[in-house]
Amino acid sequence: MNDIDRQTRAIFKSILRDIKVELGDEFDRNFEREAFFSQSWARRKSPTRPGGHILVDTGALRRSVRSEIRESSIVFFSDLPYAAIHNEGGEIKVTARMKRFFWYKYYSATGSFGRRKDGTLRQDKRNRQLTSEADFWKAMALMKVGGTIKIPQRKFLGKSPEVEAAVREIIEENLNEYINNINFNIK
Repeated sequence: MNDIDRQTRAIFKSILRDIKVELGDEFDRNFEREAFFSQSWARRKSPTRPGGHILVDTGALRRSVRSEIRESSIVFFSDLPYAAIHNEGGEIKVTARMKRFFWYKYYSATGSFGRRKDGTLRQDKRNRQLTSEADFWKAMALMKVGGTIKIPQRKFLGKSPEVEAAVREIIEENLNEYINNINFNIK
């Protein structure tokens, strides 16, 4: 392998590393922007976590975004099972397991887990009051098994004009840096 091939491979690796870092940061910022670059995400309909960021409950989805350099490309992905439905949107079928979870969230929201030392339920305002969050979870729990829930598209990974512009800029910067560092030795 001659010197030019070695330099070309080094430039190519440098470009891929820079793209991986820059796009990784941009895809992470999508969660802060609550948008895919300039395309805003659909607002949340549920009253759970008012004022909280969309798609950031535990932060697991945001932290799950990974990237790998594979030969001559970079792949961004998430291995969480629900990442694809949030990124692309679609419908999911209600299962019995989901209904159990919705009932659990309903009972948590109503405060029915508040008990006295002897194990009996407290008769305080928190235990009696049904909040809007509890109403939401109750409506979800009362859905029929096999019913559908529409998940709006909230894209956080993928192609866009902003991604292409960032890639183009990184390539130009790396090539300009290489050209500016060439030593012309004339003998």
